[in-house]
Amino acid sequence: MSDAWHGVEEYVRGWGGVVLPWEQVVRMRFDLALAASFQEIHRVPAPVLVSPHGVGMVKSRLSPWDGVQEGVRAASGLDRELLVRDGRVVPAAVLLTHDAELDRLREVCPEAVPRAAVVGDPCYDRLVASLPFRARYRHALGVRGGRTLVVVSSTWSRHSLLGGEPEFFARVAAELPADRFRVVTALHPNIWSLHGSWQVRSWLADYLDAGHALLPPEEGWRAAVVAADAVIGDHGSVTVYAAALGVPVLMNSASVHDESPGSLTALLRDLSHRLDGTRPVDRQVCDAIAAHQPDRYAGVAARITSQPDQAATLVRRTIYSLLRMEEPEWKAPVSGPVPLPVPITRWNDGLDQAC
Repeated sequence: MSDAWHGVEEYVRGWGGVVLPWEQVVRMRFDLALAASFQEIHRVPAPVLVSPHGVGMVKSRLSPWDGVQEGVRAASGLDRELLVRDGRVVPAAVLLTHDAELDRLREVCPEAVPRAAVVGDPCYDRLVASLPFRARYRHALGVRGGRTLVVVSSTWSRHSLLGGEPEFFARVAAELPADRFRVVTALHPNIWSLHGSWQVRSWLADYLDAGHALLPPEEGWRAAVVAADAVIGDHGSVTVYAAALGVPVLMNSASVHDESPGSLTALLRDLSHRLDGTRPVDRQVCDAIAAHQPDRYAGVAARITSQPDQAATLVRRTIYSLLRMEEPEWKAPVSGPVPLPVPITRWNDGLDQAC
């Protein structure tokens, strides 16, 4: 694969991983390969386990690429052309989060059903496991003196919150004063990768100068969602997970152009508050919190996973099955809480300073 994504090698090496050129990878032999995409997996010399990235395998979003005709539905994530090549089902296993996804697979690619495993959602399980630590996350995010914590989230798309309504961040700086609100922003990692850290921080320099914070792309959004009093977002997975946890959600208008009819995000839009460009942001946030009912998004949570708190167990079982090994009996897998966040509070936090 010729595409280069800024920051990927640094991230992998930061975890102690080894980065190999793609052409070297396809010449080697592995016992198992883990993938979050179907791209080029037929070339990988190993059994390939494909897992979803974001909420579920059946995507809520139309094609993100510029130039695609509005209303043209993108591949769902389980379409036959992704799973089958030269008459052969390529993945050795496909991890699904919900029984409804297995029903979808039976419709579109029945020959892949024996390779599917409904394991639930590991990310959601960790979010739930993190709820008892909400106060610690709020403290780490700088929530003091009774301030309201607002998480602003944007995925990557020309219809996302940042892509479709970039002026909103100037409104946040002006209309959510730091003496009453603690605002932290989580941007999709591809925004950082495509534009670079310096550019992202520069775009949000005034927002940071106003006393708000930015979360690094590697970690932090999950803790912020657990800690949040309200979330302002778009059709990205962060917004969906926040709603599933019962957090009041306000959604932007532009991202409706990206949403697949009948999808999980479309359901969320029907249930969430709409971000109104004509009303002060602080008033909208306060109104959303005041009007919120605990079971408002119960339907969203029910569609995220049909195996709550079971993902760690079921994913490990699937992996050991592919490896043809017995699972260890002495240690049960656990979905633990997420790490404490480390927010960026100045545009040059962590950047090398020129003389």
